[in-house]
Amino acid sequence: MTTHYPFPVPEGEFEGRRILVTGGTKGMGEAMVRRFQLAGARVATTARSPLPEGQAPDIFIQADVGTAEGVQAVVDRIREAWGGLDVLIDNVGGSEARSGGFETFDDEHWQYVLNVNLLAPVRLDRAFVPGMIAQGKGVVIHISSISHRMPFPNATLAYAAAKGALSTYSKGLAKGVAPDGVRVAMISPGFIETSGAAGMIADISRNEGISEDAARHRIMDMLGGIPVGRTGKPEEVAELAAFLASDRAGFVSGVDYVLDGGTNPTV
Repeated sequence: MTTHYPFPVPEGEFEGRRILVTGGTKGMGEAMVRRFQLAGARVATTARSPLPEGQAPDIFIQADVGTAEGVQAVVDRIREAWGGLDVLIDNVGGSEARSGGFETFDDEHWQYVLNVNLLAPVRLDRAFVPGMIAQGKGVVIHISSISHRMPFPNATLAYAAAKGALSTYSKGLAKGVAPDGVRVAMISPGFIETSGAAGMIADISRNEGISEDAARHRIMDMLGGIPVGRTGKPEEVAELAAFLASDRAGFVSGVDYVLDGGTNPTV
């Protein structure tokens, strides 16, 4: 297991906590799994693909949480092993890559995007939040995207709309469960340089005959620029998630934290 982590981690910060991070085998999810395990938590994660070599979450469930059956498989395994959760991080998200604008999105595409980005969190929350209410405490963190604040009329439009729905749902859920000791928050990252993003940078570099740094800045420019001058790191998202999951964030509820280096000028 790779344990390298670029920031100091308080020893025992999440000792004994039961945490589920969906989509935790790569990118931001993998960084969150690593962060919470280093802090003493018991961490479960999911992915559609087999667990990569070198990763060792406490529980791994190979399942597609974009389906009701996949969610149920995760719920059954967690309940059997742990009885419930203390922290749920709904990290899975994404969209099928296709060219064109809104007119190219058929019902099948819309349903897929809604299943992955909205209904997966809804189903998992519905399964685990009642247990948090019963124990009088718990944390739910929805991982979104700045796309819902800055929608583009291209292949990401359905994704942005689904994340917008997730934002509305997240705020409503937060109001409903806060009196019962359960906190709900959302993180909306901007351009985070995950392995997937690195692959996109490499493709542009190769296809356009430019350096990877030039390709990286081309993507940054497409977003309207990143004032801090660089892309984000998965571990920076993990750090914010760790803060929100901790007792230090006990007064945080119903908030959407934008983590984009200043890309969105209205936040």
